[in-house]
Amino acid sequence: MATLAAPPPRGTGEARMALLAVPALLLLLLPGVAGATCCYLAKGNLMCRDVCEQILASKSDSHLKHLLQRAPEYCPESMGEVWGCINSSLPDIGSFFITDLSCLIWFGPAFCLRHTEMDASVLPPTGCSSLFACLSEGVLKKSDGWVGLGCCELAIVVECRQACKQASSKNDIVKICRKEYENSLYSCINRNEMGSVCCSYAGHHTNCREYCQAIFRTDSSPGPSQIKAVESYCASVSPQLIHCVNNYTQSYPMRNSTDSLYCCDRAEDYACQTACKRILMSMKTELEIVDGLIESCKTMPLPQDPLWQCFLESSRSVHPGVTAHPPPSTGLDGAKLHCCSKANTSRCRELCTKLYSSSWGNTQSWQEFDRVCEYNSLEVSMLTCLADVREPCQLGCRNLTYCTNFNNRPTELFRSCNAQSDQGAMNDMKLWEKGSIKMPFINIPVLDIKKCQPEMWKAIACSLQIKPCHSKSRGSIICKSDCVEILKKCGDLSNFPEGHKAESICELLSPTDDLETCIPLDTYLRPSTLGNVVEDVTHPCNPNPCAANQLCEVNRRGCQPGEPCLPYFCVQGCKLGEASDFIVRQGTLIQVPSSTGDVGCYKICTCGQSGLLENCMEMHCVDLQKSCIVGGQKKSHGTSFDIDCNVCSCFAGNLICSTRQCLNEHSSDDEHHMFTGLPCNCADQFVPVCGQNGRTYPSACIARCAGLQDNQFEFGSCISKDPCNPNPCLKSQRCIPKPQVCLTSFEKFGCNQYECVPRQFSCGDQLREPVCDTDNIEYNNLCTLHQKGKSISYRGPCQSFCKSVELVCGQNGEIYNSVCAAYSDRVAIDYYGPCQAVGALSHYSSQGECVSVKCPPLSATGCKPVIPPGACCPLCAGMLRVLYDKEKLDTFARITNKRPITVLEILQKIRLHVSVPQCDVFGYLSIESEIVILIVPVDQNPRPLQIEACNKEAEKIQSLINSDSPALASHVPLSALRTAQVKVSDRKPSSCGQVMPTARVLFWGLILAFLATACNT
Repeated sequence: MATLAAPPPRGTGEARMALLAVPALLLLLLPGVAGATCCYLAKGNLMCRDVCEQILASKSDSHLKHLLQRAPEYCPESMGEVWGCINSSLPDIGSFFITDLSCLIWFGPAFCLRHTEMDASVLPPTGCSSLFACLSEGVLKKSDGWVGLGCCELAIVVECRQACKQASSKNDIVKICRKEYENSLYSCINRNEMGSVCCSYAGHHTNCREYCQAIFRTDSSPGPSQIKAVESYCASVSPQLIHCVNNYTQSYPMRNSTDSLYCCDRAEDYACQTACKRILMSMKTELEIVDGLIESCKTMPLPQDPLWQCFLESSRSVHPGVTAHPPPSTGLDGAKLHCCSKANTSRCRELCTKLYSSSWGNTQSWQEFDRVCEYNSLEVSMLTCLADVREPCQLGCRNLTYCTNFNNRPTELFRSCNAQSDQGAMNDMKLWEKGSIKMPFINIPVLDIKKCQPEMWKAIACSLQIKPCHSKSRGSIICKSDCVEILKKCGDLSNFPEGHKAESICELLSPTDDLETCIPLDTYLRPSTLGNVVEDVTHPCNPNPCAANQLCEVNRRGCQPGEPCLPYFCVQGCKLGEASDFIVRQGTLIQVPSSTGDVGCYKICTCGQSGLLENCMEMHCVDLQKSCIVGGQKKSHGTSFDIDCNVCSCFAGNLICSTRQCLNEHSSDDEHHMFTGLPCNCADQFVPVCGQNGRTYPSACIARCAGLQDNQFEFGSCISKDPCNPNPCLKSQRCIPKPQVCLTSFEKFGCNQYECVPRQFSCGDQLREPVCDTDNIEYNNLCTLHQKGKSISYRGPCQSFCKSVELVCGQNGEIYNSVCAAYSDRVAIDYYGPCQAVGALSHYSSQGECVSVKCPPLSATGCKPVIPPGACCPLCAGMLRVLYDKEKLDTFARITNKRPITVLEILQKIRLHVSVPQCDVFGYLSIESEIVILIVPVDQNPRPLQIEACNKEAEKIQSLINSDSPALASHVPLSALRTAQVKVSDRKPSSCGQVMPTARVLFWGLILAFLATACNT
């Protein structure tokens, strides 16, 4: 790279005059009005004007440096007149350079100059726009690769991410990666460049280098512990490094010690809690705080003490790996690291682990991963998993201005329906018009696509960018037949790479025509026919309205009178690693792979209030290479298969199967006649018993078949028992019934149907969690209800239609006092009245006792309903039957809070993954020991589109479970769900039904035109 020419000395020469222009020159003559006039030059950009005024009014060096570092976000480098004016108005500009470096970095725009050729007091020229241009000849040549490489995963646009991975310098990406879209990427690159310069002074001193690099790893304020670690390990190594790091860290405001107040609640002693809060609010330095806590709490700062663990963790602020004994880490991206175990080839597994564990690898590793793995048909599982982390499939697409045929599709799934991808498709078309499609491993010459099948090419460009994905496979590749057809018609066949034809190229790009895994292009050659009915299904979290460190959740609770009512909530979360965009909910338990990348090794962490994963506990590693032997045949880890009528899953050598009663085609007539379909072929009789797991079974026979001993159940339904009689709680506590169905071993972790709560005099500090009493009066929480001496009817706001007691039978065979009581348990209604039958599960038998049940009418006449196992009545819903790993759940319970894991916990967490507010989640533990999950339209008379949306959500959840996707598997206890089968309420054929194109609809042309016309008349 050519050496930058030295600029003229400050205030002299024609170049200097051109830089400042007339208004800036006047400012040199009239310094008293410099501030006001400088900022007036930015009048067209109010944000820039505001920052300008703050800069020129600042009295603090550290605050000024901070403002100068942030200012380019608001005042782009193109505003040279403003920057020249500001520079001239700061008399001691030289103090803002980092001295004693081979390159001098100014904490403003990316200005730079060669230290060896000019004096530090010389004003950097406006045209010096790339810091890398200055650094690449010097310090950066000492590194293993381009320092911006580790930032590539932060790129939003796919082409930008690809260009970044293949770049050798920042100059290689500036034409592809637009700064207005890629703030996170450029911020990361600039930070890495500063870190590369500073940390290069560490030489061969590994500890010093590691602690220095930790300062620059995330865009957060470095904590006191981090800075101390650098000073301790690097002071004797390089004073220049200390000076360089100080220049960077002082650009951030001081961390407020009161940010750690929440840690005080972790102290076991009340006096210590009180003293802790007083100390944090009154003392300033970390040393004072530590001494005060030791004295007041009579305890030493041991890492296993919850108070000290929390305080020390929060004082690190940026990331935990900065003490002499760093706590467990998630690696650079724990979610993507989870995907590496799905690689089918050892090379791709090694590369994936290297790139996402503790090191980003080098340029060669990224390029090899793209070349060997990114388009490898053997690695579909790993690649789909990585896509789920980077761009999860979401229902709905709208507001596109270029790829307009993709709009108005509320029941189809897309990975990247947004303005950036829309723009990216248009950019792709412009590049392809030049006659070549560039892929990582092959260039495809094409004819003039403006004349040859332009609409087909547009559909290809938009499909590659918007990424439609199937609800079952989540695949996003174009079908092979479409690929072959377009290349035969429009490929420049005479210039194809040697040895290649259309078929062989498409074999690399789109190796399948399976409509479960590929996208047929004719779906998107025409606009959607839905028109205005798309409003029947909404997507409040797509596009994401929340901040980068927050999760968007659908508002299903409604709003209080007078409150602003948004259809979503933004909740605080944690990232799964320093370079991860995968966010998990604050306060939840998370399973992440070991940061070493060892396959099968995981730990459980909590997403803390600090925004970091904390309190991590290692789990025993499992052997993911271990297979299961079934009937003399080997079944590999992660596979699901059928044995007779039962579905089975092999996980690390552990075989899990459903317990359905089977009858094969060779059975005799007598066997057919005697077959009930119930577990263990139990009689079709309803004499309920209550198991110690909290589940009501239709009979003792079925309870025994589920594995319960005679002393582990009693006759009568569970809801009929009073768990508070006799009172199991202390005198200072109140006993409250709390029905629950436990999935963990009740022998080990219990399954109490009650909870003991303190008898409080005041409920003012309790959270609002509305409950309704038996008189249909609502209270803010249980505490208030019991303070008034009332009894709970159900959890949740009071509903007018549940005022009177009207017994209903839930699909789980349990009796509830009202629909609302059932719904608060996430149980859907089977029929009105007390439970009186168990639904037969046999195709051969009649409905047995269910014939006497009067089922409610179907909510919609246009659907083919499903009947949940053990229930009597059909409903319109998407239904999942899920196998779970009881041993895994027991492990979670043992190493976390020693409390049982319940069906309700599973349903509540699954509910967060259903993004359409017109659908809700219900479920129960079936008599066949599967978890039944129902995704049901919430409207009383749902529209066809709403039923279709719930079906798609069910298929999406099934696919995430079966593929062990991090979207679910990162969450405890969802990672114990092993395999799922789905059945959906397909709509009955209708000559004038809503014509709903999906990624599998192939009948277009006259048929579609006829239906659309006929149904609009």
